[in-house]
Amino acid sequence: MKKTVLNRYEINEKEQVMIDVSVQTVEHLYHDFDKTAPYYRKELDQEFVDYLTECVQEIGKYPFVVRISLEKMPDEILMDRVQKSINSYYIYLKEVEIRSMKRIFRRFVILFVTGLVLLVLAILATRRATLHEGVIAEVFAQGLTIAAWVSLWEALVNIFLEWRPCRENIRLYNRVIDSQTIFRHLPAS
Repeated sequence: MKKTVLNRYEINEKEQVMIDVSVQTVEHLYHDFDKTAPYYRKELDQEFVDYLTECVQEIGKYPFVVRISLEKMPDEILMDRVQKSINSYYIYLKEVEIRSMKRIFRRFVILFVTGLVLLVLAILATRRATLHEGVIAEVFAQGLTIAAWVSLWEALVNIFLEWRPCRENIRLYNRVIDSQTIFRHLPAS
């Protein structure tokens, strides 16, 4: 499977996958709404971010280089700013994922502790219900038991199912942050 995916990409002499992006000008890599912002602060075009992210996901663990092909070559300063803006944008995405992981962990702790407290209360209520053998006490004890297990289940689902995609995204964003961006000139068509 991976070899057929890699056949879609050019591989350079250093065995790096070339992720090609072709635009007319550097400005096409950015959103139009922040025209006055310097390049390192501009918002990257969402299509460009989606394309780059999907390519990095697709190639897996293979090393890669982002190659931007332009009809008009920018100067060295602008090329450096583009590299920095890509890095800073993916650092921002990484920070968003870290905040999301912190929220997931907080929710896990709250649900887990709530579940344990409810479980202790359910055990105490069950003991009390068996002593008095009241139907209402028994129903209450069973309700607490169900609430405890639901809370514990939700906590485990949060940590095991929602945590992993965040970690994978952070790894992916780190790969883009650590990648090299090169530029090449393409003749106008």
